[in-house]
Amino acid sequence: MLYRLVIKSIENLEQSLTLNPEQQHYLKRVLRLKNGDRFVALDGQGKSYIAQLQDESAQILENLEESTELAISITLIVALPKGNGFDEIVRCCTELGVTTLIPVISQRTLLKPSTHKLQRWRKIATEAAEQSERQVVPTIFEATTLKQSLKNIDKMPSNRYICVSRKPAHHLLTYLSEAPPNPVIIATGCEGGWTKAEIEMAIALGFQPVSLGRRILRAITAPIVALSLAVSTIESETIT
Repeated sequence: MLYRLVIKSIENLEQSLTLNPEQQHYLKRVLRLKNGDRFVALDGQGKSYIAQLQDESAQILENLEESTELAISITLIVALPKGNGFDEIVRCCTELGVTTLIPVISQRTLLKPSTHKLQRWRKIATEAAEQSERQVVPTIFEATTLKQSLKNIDKMPSNRYICVSRKPAHHLLTYLSEAPPNPVIIATGCEGGWTKAEIEMAIALGFQPVSLGRRILRAITAPIVALSLAVSTIESETIT
């Protein structure tokens, strides 16, 4: 097995890359690689390469043909849960195959994230992508309001769902199994769920209210469950 490392400065084959101190530490101290040892270098945008460690640099040797990405992109709009709950969402959803994560500050959100939170989330996503053998590191946007996030995706052709609780709605899986093969966007709320005004705003922009079942899920659990359902539906149609 070859270990994996995201190096976003990769541009071409036969390139010699200078490794930063953190990358050197990971390869030499954590993974115990020595000069001449090979590993998989990822650009985080879909390309993989076989690379060879050389002191403080890495030599890109050849392309690596692999594909573990989903055939259809999935965007999650997630109202930030309290505490460090979004860390776990980022980690699990990256492993499952999410393409884009949009954290939002809803009317019931208690967390007001600082700038360093975004850096932490992106680092977690990078590490989770390496661990789960992905070729793409998910895009994570800065936290914004639900209104702004919906405005940003308004022109994207997609199948759109907003998860609601304690309201009459068909299960998400019902819609996923019948939907055309478009990109998927799913919105999940924080503790207390979405307000009536937020749901109506999403509906006005083409979102279908859906249920994740009869039980009330935690704000951390809901996006992971919703993504799992979407991934299962997509992969059941593409894996033979």
